[in-house]
Amino acid sequence: MTTDPETTETASRPGEPADEAGTVAGTAEGSPDPGAADGSDPAEDTDGGESAAAPGGEEAPARGDGGEPAQMSEAEAELAAQRVERERIERRKAEKKGPIEAGGKLTGTAADLLAAVRAVESGEKPSAFSEPAPAPRRPSAPEPVRRTQPEAPPLAAAPAAEAVSAVRAVLAEGGAPDALAPQVTAVLGEGAEARLRTDPWQLLRVSGVRPEHADGFARALLGAECRPDDERRARAVTVWLLEQAALAGHTTLEVPALEAALAQRSVPDPEAAVRSTIAEGEALVFQDALETGAPGGEEEDEERPVRVLVGLERYALAEESLADGLARLINSVPKDNGAAEEWERAARSAHGSAAELIRAVSGHGLVLHTGGEASHVEPATLLGAACALGMRAWAATHNPVGRDLFAALLAGLDLPEAPPEGTHPAPVTVGGLLSGTEGPGRDADGALDLDLLIVLDAPQLDVEAAALLTESLPDGARLVLSGDPGVLWSAGPGRVFADLLAARVCPQIASRTPDPGPLGELVSAIGAGELPQVDAPGKEVVIVPVRDAGEAVHRTVQLVADSVPRAIGVPAEETQVITPGHGGAAGTRALNAALKERLNPGPGRFGGFDPGDRIAYSPAPGRTLPGRVVKADAEGLHLECSGTAVVVPKERVEQSVRLGWALTAHQAVGLRWRAVVVVLPGDAAGALTRPWVYTAFGRASRHLSVVHGVEQALPRAVAEVPAKPRTTRLPVLLGPQVAAVG
Repeated sequence: MTTDPETTETASRPGEPADEAGTVAGTAEGSPDPGAADGSDPAEDTDGGESAAAPGGEEAPARGDGGEPAQMSEAEAELAAQRVERERIERRKAEKKGPIEAGGKLTGTAADLLAAVRAVESGEKPSAFSEPAPAPRRPSAPEPVRRTQPEAPPLAAAPAAEAVSAVRAVLAEGGAPDALAPQVTAVLGEGAEARLRTDPWQLLRVSGVRPEHADGFARALLGAECRPDDERRARAVTVWLLEQAALAGHTTLEVPALEAALAQRSVPDPEAAVRSTIAEGEALVFQDALETGAPGGEEEDEERPVRVLVGLERYALAEESLADGLARLINSVPKDNGAAEEWERAARSAHGSAAELIRAVSGHGLVLHTGGEASHVEPATLLGAACALGMRAWAATHNPVGRDLFAALLAGLDLPEAPPEGTHPAPVTVGGLLSGTEGPGRDADGALDLDLLIVLDAPQLDVEAAALLTESLPDGARLVLSGDPGVLWSAGPGRVFADLLAARVCPQIASRTPDPGPLGELVSAIGAGELPQVDAPGKEVVIVPVRDAGEAVHRTVQLVADSVPRAIGVPAEETQVITPGHGGAAGTRALNAALKERLNPGPGRFGGFDPGDRIAYSPAPGRTLPGRVVKADAEGLHLECSGTAVVVPKERVEQSVRLGWALTAHQAVGLRWRAVVVVLPGDAAGALTRPWVYTAFGRASRHLSVVHGVEQALPRAVAEVPAKPRTTRLPVLLGPQVAAVG
């Protein structure tokens, strides 16, 4: 590695000391302690919650691409399809006759919480709390209810002007910004004005509103009746904390953590707040055994250690639905596979890990495949083999860029042709597959019309998308989840891929295909917790020490606009800047402003954008598409994203479009560029984790420059700071339904 792409000075190790650097506020991933959250948008100043919220600090609702209302974009169709899935999950919950399923006897707080749930399910608010009888978990996954049509429901209509006006008056009366009126009306629905007057803390349901904001609003409306021990406030803050936890990746929270967070938010009686929230049906409670009893039921009457968790229905039940769907796939593959000989012949024609993957898929409904960028050749080989066997096989990626890269890989491989058409199905995106805009469509039962689905970028699947995808697969279909376990986890709640790897309920094939060259060597070592000095004779890796944030911005612009194009041969339009956060003196905002001034100066005629600007478009929460501004007119801002024309209505531009010369690592997951400049100013030290560094450094295919001002924080993060934990239930839910493998 060298210290500048235009010099041949002595190589410098990434972890070597550097001078004092500048500032970037924030932390890496959302904290597992919801009490640490201040309620601000996690996407704004840090990388941790970036993809959990829209760029403008508001949760991105379904929105169009500027076309006619009847023509929904892929993102809109996917979000609408997810709403259908949530409705199905709600119906499934309503069909349950007993209390939330659990195992083992409980006492104390745990028993109180379960009693509250039992009372809610019976239609009564509990007046006292007593220990419920345990309910056994069902022995197997039920057959899912299939959707019989692939079309998504129409998008929700905009709130009526009269309703918005009434809400605006209440907001003004309480001292809240009247600009929130449309969002408040949409979130609270019919009677929003009356709901706000009756319970001012309902304002907390609006994205971006913090408890202190809602408290001030309530004081203005209620006067002397506003008290810190108000039960309405306690419930609203509890739900808000669970929403913040979801933004940080948790599907549920343990009760002690939730109560501690409530205490930090000045809730006088956290335990009562949790009970009240559950009693009103605004959250669900679960108990998970921490260890399994001996077989045969001899220890059933003995108390077993459990953890009691509380979660929002949306995410908790999606996780249960996902577990049921995965168990169905695992258990539904025919044991008597008549095509075993054909599969074996296909495996013998492949090599190494690809052969192992083919053999695993031949007899299992769920298979996990792990590896870096170079390992994509293995699922590509599997896809070719399955098509040659006459299977309806498809591959899906996280975003259009990954889809195009995988299509190019398929085109360059010598794969057997698929009868009878003689061509392989083109890769699709997960969103396009679920919405029906890409892929095979659905059969008469509403299931995807396929036999094998290979999902790349699997670590980016959150519980809702994974549940919808799994429920959409027919019985007997095979699902392969392939991805790099070292990258940042999904933007939405859950850690599906990591949980499945830990649960060991299906075959796991680890690729032995290494990423090539000095960049591959560096990234592989980072994944193992090391930051070595690598030999980079072609200036594949360059370290640029900086003293402060101003110098970091200056050197970054110089690298992108001048040094990398001249010394490395990669033009500015193929070079991407990655930094830990949006805020601060060297965050994405500051870097994008400086890069725009150098590369595409202009007055920002439409919402701060000009034709030719590089942008990052977020069509849905957790989705970032790189693109360029084409023009702006009365319809909105016209973009080009991966060869697709997109029109963003002007009212959505601020919330869904950012300048895109500089991104966060979360925005960059699943994307690749020939050259990448990673900016690490001094105050970014606390934001660094091993997955963040692994993800950021791994986005480059030809050249990596590191603008380095964090001194020893970089090697320390790689060696000592793993991914921050997330509280999830998937392994516990899968355990009783499927047997462990290996």
